[in-house]
Amino acid sequence: MTIFDDLAAEQERLEEILLGLDGAQWLSPSAAQGWTIADVVLHLAQSEEGVEATAAHRQLRTGLGAMAGDTMDDRAAEAVRLERAAPAEVFARWQRARQAALAAVRAADPDQPLEWVAGPMKPATLATTRLAEHWAHGLDITGPLGITFPDTERLRHVAWLAHRTLPYALSLAGQPPVAVRCELTPPDGGGADGAGPEGSGTWRFGPPDAESAITGTAGDFCRVAAQRLDPAQSGLRASGPHGATALGVLRTYAA
Repeated sequence: MTIFDDLAAEQERLEEILLGLDGAQWLSPSAAQGWTIADVVLHLAQSEEGVEATAAHRQLRTGLGAMAGDTMDDRAAEAVRLERAAPAEVFARWQRARQAALAAVRAADPDQPLEWVAGPMKPATLATTRLAEHWAHGLDITGPLGITFPDTERLRHVAWLAHRTLPYALSLAGQPPVAVRCELTPPDGGGADGAGPEGSGTWRFGPPDAESAITGTAGDFCRVAAQRLDPAQSGLRASGPHGATALGVLRTYAA
């Protein structure tokens, strides 16, 4: 399975959930502050349209790329405010956008970085950020509705992204880059040591001899990184001179 296959699987899971919602549920509050479930799906559609544009080497000068705002959250909120529509229209827009974006990143030159919010990234990395966002917003949608949304081995991509993003997250907090190792228990207790979702063992990221470490479940790690769980409320353990700092700034997305 490639990252593109796993992205497709995560989107298909969300699509199946959305197909089962009624009109009142679409317009009910999500866990994303100020947004309905329809708003969350609209944001995903707008983001996927940006992915398709950059993969086709068009500049990000429309959609999210054209919004005013000091932060990415501000720009996303403004884009949603301007383009709210009926749930059926929003759902169809996301379906079209996610299929076009997935086809575009699959077809892109794997070695050629694509323009994106926090800087250029290769298609596989961009696909990883899209999987992480769809998973996080899946939590926003299913949580308030009481819909089961179990963790899967696809979280390994989210965990990898969170660890890879640590230097950026530390820099935003005015901290120097430091070596941190992460040792995470996969959702089912399985997963090849540091090599993918197959097999059994622990997911490991970072230098094995790093003094600082974060350990715990992959689900908690990914929720903290997606800003869906307070580190203090998680079961994660930080150790070493920089473990607590790294845990406090953990993230999977650009500011």
